Amino acid sequence: MNKIIVICGPTASGKTALSVELAKIYGGEIISADSMQIYTDMDIASAKATAEEQQGIPHHLMDFLDPSRGFSVADYVKLCKKTADEILGRGNIPIICGGTGLYISSFVDNLTFDESEQDFEFREKMRRFAEENGASALLEKLREVDPETAETLHENNIGRIIRALEVYKTTGHTISEAKKNSRKIPSPYEFIMITLDFADREQLKNRINKRVDEMMERGLEDEARSCFMQKSRPTAAQAIGIKELYPYIRGEKTLEECVEELKLHTRQYAKRQLTWFRRDGRMHRLVIEPCDGLCEIVGKARSIIDDNLQILEN
Repeated sequence: MNKIIVICGPTASGKTALSVELAKIYGGEIISADSMQIYTDMDIASAKATAEEQQGIPHHLMDFLDPSRGFSVADYVKLCKKTADEILGRGNIPIICGGTGLYISSFVDNLTFDESEQDFEFREKMRRFAEENGASALLEKLREVDPETAETLHENNIGRIIRALEVYKTTGHTISEAKKNSRKIPSPYEFIMITLDFADREQLKNRINKRVDEMMERGLEDEARSCFMQKSRPTAAQAIGIKELYPYIRGEKTLEECVEELKLHTRQYAKRQLTWFRRDGRMHRLVIEPCDGLCEIVGKARSIIDDNLQILEN
């Protein structure tokens, strides 16, 4: 028994609710694939499932790391494999749920990561370069040596851009080259991968706007203010939902302006997520219609999963 279900898609698409229902049907436990949900103290901004939303289903790789600590894709793949093996060992099905495409694809592709030396002085130099010249200039620096990796990263993803430059500096090889070599060993798991999509883009836009309003009602401003006061947490300062409120906390913008910017950035992030998952031909696209409720979405997912379980077993 080595089958794993993957539920991915853009933010606010309903991944958590679907995964919980599928876990109840198939005897599953959920593994988060969200690069911000791993951190403590950012519950609202990262949209962690509440105890009520989890409905007693075990959730893993969530809320365990202080935002001052670093965490890499390699760390995620290692922990995800360990967690998946433990779940399978209990006779349950791992259900990977999240929107961080790099985490999901790296685990599914069974990537092994270059154990290059760490150069903290170089990292700091690159951080200063980004501060002085802008994030786009830093991404351009990566594009000069590793255009393939640069194409997959957003300019705000400063940590990963610096890591890619660091790997090239310490090894002489690019991350894209290392990934190609690491794909030679097939994964020990069989995956059924579903990505949530929308027939009407306006529907997703409305869901995102509504979620942001609900986050504000739940106390996102207080959460952002708490992160702002703890200067040793640079990760929090980069998180969507936190960084957009900093100008208000500093007295530079009104709260309404910052909330509108948060909605815009979240919609832009969702668009990048859709692009990432759509280009993976292994994904089964579950299209949500405006009239679909949770029952209809679960039914569509079950149809995909049951068909593929039959294929895998044969």
